[in-house]
Amino acid sequence: MVVRESGRVRAVLAAACVGGVLLAGPAALTAAASATAHRSASATSRTTLRVAMDRSGVDTLNPFTAFFNGSLDILGSIYPTLTAIDENGVPGPYLASSWALSSDHLTWSFKIRDGLRWSDGKPLTADDAAWTFNLIRTNTVAGTANGTLVANFASVTAPDATTLVIKTKQPQANVTYVSIPVSGIQIVPKHIWQSHAANLKDYKNDTFPVVGYGPWVLTDYRTAQYAKLDANKSFILGAPKYDQLIEQLYKASDAAVAALKAGQLDYINGVNATQFTSLRHVGGVQTAQAVGNGWTGVELNPGARTRTGKAIGTGNPALTDPTMRRAIAQAIDKKTLLAKVIDGQGQVAAGYLPPAWPQWSWKPSAGEEQPYAPAAANKMLDAAGYRLGPDGIRVGPKTGKPLNLRLGIHSDSSSDAAISTYLAGWLKAIGVKVVIQPMSMTALNSDLGKGDWDMLMDSWTTGPDPTYLLGIQSCSTLPNDDGTGGNTDAFFCDPAYDKLFSQQASIFDPAQRAQLVGQVQDILYQADVDQLLYYATDKIAASSRVSGLITGKEGVDGFYPAQTSFWSYLKAAPVARSASSGGGSTGVWLGLAGALVVLGAGGVILRRRAGADDRE
Repeated sequence: MVVRESGRVRAVLAAACVGGVLLAGPAALTAAASATAHRSASATSRTTLRVAMDRSGVDTLNPFTAFFNGSLDILGSIYPTLTAIDENGVPGPYLASSWALSSDHLTWSFKIRDGLRWSDGKPLTADDAAWTFNLIRTNTVAGTANGTLVANFASVTAPDATTLVIKTKQPQANVTYVSIPVSGIQIVPKHIWQSHAANLKDYKNDTFPVVGYGPWVLTDYRTAQYAKLDANKSFILGAPKYDQLIEQLYKASDAAVAALKAGQLDYINGVNATQFTSLRHVGGVQTAQAVGNGWTGVELNPGARTRTGKAIGTGNPALTDPTMRRAIAQAIDKKTLLAKVIDGQGQVAAGYLPPAWPQWSWKPSAGEEQPYAPAAANKMLDAAGYRLGPDGIRVGPKTGKPLNLRLGIHSDSSSDAAISTYLAGWLKAIGVKVVIQPMSMTALNSDLGKGDWDMLMDSWTTGPDPTYLLGIQSCSTLPNDDGTGGNTDAFFCDPAYDKLFSQQASIFDPAQRAQLVGQVQDILYQADVDQLLYYATDKIAASSRVSGLITGKEGVDGFYPAQTSFWSYLKAAPVARSASSGGGSTGVWLGLAGALVVLGAGGVILRRRAGADDRE
C-alpha cells in the first residue's frame, strides 16, 4: 500500500498549526448520454465527463443534513470551503488564501479571497462563511451533519468582506480541516439560504441551477437517476477541463462496468474485487487501487436512547450485555471474510481509523486482541447463563427468549450478502440465530436513527483528520427526544470516551494527539459496538480516453493515495487535448499536482457514510 510517512505528515501539520498558517432505467441513461454525448475535444464542441455516482445515491441536496457519499460528492463540487487538502492530507488555500493562529491558540484569522462571486453574480464574502458556521452552531437541524466540527467554536465573525475570525472555547488543532471539500462544512450563499433557515429540515435545495461556487454548477438532478453539472470556467483553483459532468446512478454495479466497457462511462470509483480483476486487462480501461481510507463492519445495538437517556427503538436487549457483544466478536473469522469476500484486497481491521492515515494507526496491545475463538465464545455465554435450547439456540437469562438477532444488510450489495451468510453460520455455532433482512440504503439508515435494529452492516470513509469519524461516537450525536439532531453511528455513549475525544482535538503536538486518539480507539475496540471486519482497498476503473482521474503518484507497492471526487473530476482531461498541448498527459497532470502541493491546495477527505458495495 501507499503509506504516507508519518513524520512528514506530522511535521507539516505541526508547522501549519504553530506557524498559523441506475440503476436508472435504460431510457434515462440513453437520454442523459444522447443529450451530451462524449465528443473529442475541439473549440466548438462541448466535452462531457461521465462518471458513476456513488452507489449510496443522494439522500438530499441540502448540505446541512446530507450524509450519503452520492450527495456529498455533488455538494463538494458546487459549494466552496475554507480550505482544500492535498494528497498528503495537508490543508491549503481555497476560499481562504492564508490564515494565522494567535499565540494562545484560541483565535484563527482567515484571509478570504477578494472578488469572488456566487454563480448568480452576487459577491462571495467572509460574511457568507460566518453565517454558515453560525447557523450550524445555533440551529439543531443545521448541525445535523456537521455539528460536532464546530461544537468548540465560541464565535465566528466577519469584521470585513475578506476577513473571517473563528474563536474557540479551547485550543482546537483541526480548524483548518473543518471546512474542506466533500466531507467538511460547505459554505452556502447567505442571500439564498437565510430565508430557508426556519424550515431547514424540509428544504430540498432543488431549484436549478443551484446557486453556489465551486468547480461545477448543478444544473439538473433526477432522483435515483443522474445529476448534470456545468463547468465553472472561472474557478479559482483552475477551471475543469470538461465542459459538463454527468453523474449517473447505477444500482447494479455490473451495469456500470458494462457501460464502462462499452465506452458509455468514463469512471467508476468502487468496483468490487471480482470486477476489478476482470477489468485489469480490458482494452481502453485503466485500473488502479488506492490505499484503504475506510472500513467495513457490523454494528451492534447496545441499547438505543436519546440524549436525555430515553430508551427508543426495538433493539434486542441481549446486545446491551458486553459479554454477548464480546462473544459475537470472537465468533467472527475476519481473515476468512478478507480472503473470500474481497479476494484479500485489503487488511483485517482492528483500529477505528483506516490505514490510509498511518499517523493515527492503532492496534490492540498484547492480550487484548479479539481473535477468532468460537470455543471461548461459547464458554463465555455458558458462564453468563445463556443456556442452549433444544434447537441449539441460546435463551436470554433475563428475558427467557431465544436469541434471534436481526441483521440489516444493503439489498443491492453483493459483499453484504456474502458477509451476512458467513455471519449467520458463525453465530449459529455459538447459539445465536441470525435473521438476515435486506434493505435499501434509505431504509437501513432510517432504521439506524430510530434504533429499530439489532445488527447492521455499515461502512465509513475518513480523511487525514480523525475528528469527524471519532465524533459520531460521542454522546452529543445521540438524537433529541423529538428525533432531530442525531448523527450517531451505533448509539455508543461513554463519558470517558467523550473526555478523551475532547482532549485530542485541543492537542497541537502530533505525537501527543496520536496517543490520545489511540486511547479513544481502544475504548471503541473494547466496547464491541462497532465490530470492524476489514479495510478494503479502493478499486478504480476508468476510461483510457481520460487522464487525471486517478490522482497522486503510484507507490512502489502499486497503490495510490486515497482518492477524492473533488480533485479527480477537476483534474480530468480528454487525452487528445492533453497530448496536443505538448508532452504526455500523465506528465502534464503530475506536474499540476506537484504545483498544487506547493501551493497547499489539494484533496483528500474527512469521512462519511458510504455506498453499499464500494464505499459502504
